[in-house]
Amino acid sequence: MTNDSGQLLKDKVVMITGAGRGIGAAAAKCFAMQGASVMLVSRTESELRSLKDEITAAGGQAEYFTADLAEAGGAGEAVNATVRRYGRLNAAFNNAGIGVTISSLVDEKEEDFDLIQSVNYKGVWLCMKAQITAMLQTSGSGAIVNTSSVGSLKGNPGLGAYGASKRGVNSLTQTAAIEYGPAGIRVNAIAPGTTMTDMIQQWVSINPEIIEQISAKTPLRRPAEPIEIAQAAAWLLSDQASFVTGVILPVDGGLSA
Repeated sequence: MTNDSGQLLKDKVVMITGAGRGIGAAAAKCFAMQGASVMLVSRTESELRSLKDEITAAGGQAEYFTADLAEAGGAGEAVNATVRRYGRLNAAFNNAGIGVTISSLVDEKEEDFDLIQSVNYKGVWLCMKAQITAMLQTSGSGAIVNTSSVGSLKGNPGLGAYGASKRGVNSLTQTAAIEYGPAGIRVNAIAPGTTMTDMIQQWVSINPEIIEQISAKTPLRRPAEPIEIAQAAAWLLSDQASFVTGVILPVDGGLSA
């Protein structure tokens, strides 16, 4: 059930990583509109400051904290900043990640592989460790949504390291759901399909027809806008999804069907 106001996330404190742009920025605005107090986390302060100002000007509650979540201590510092500001942590959307250029497995550079794993995979692990600890200490329960990818659900030619990092996120998500479900913490992931983010725009600059090519394989015949992914995350974080945990939810226009 929703609360009396009809807002999915009313009175919840939500930490959002990768909040500066794309799906993360759309989620920040969506969650605030749905009643949440949000902590915006990314590496780029100018983006976070602008987004905070936009949210507060619309009557929402937002703060920001700059952190590199792939570095030791970054995730914990961001969680601690959230608790200092709001007194608790109810929910988290772990959306930070880096895109990649399309490359065969053999041609991919080792340093690129390591960077992808450190941000997209290890970064989520570090965030969940800190977030779950804070939820248990301050709220006694909570909900986490991690951003995976439709590319994690099967082999991913041209995006091998990226798909592997996101499949790792799926495993972490399901393991955390099992381990912390008894404590009242739900953990799910969303697996977006083609979404109009900076990564997709980079692909378009290389192959102008890529959107049409992927859309032709997608039952809904189009890419998603970031807000459509954010809305799915909002529902999973809300009490309406109170019996949903351990799920990797495709939000892909039917691409994985």
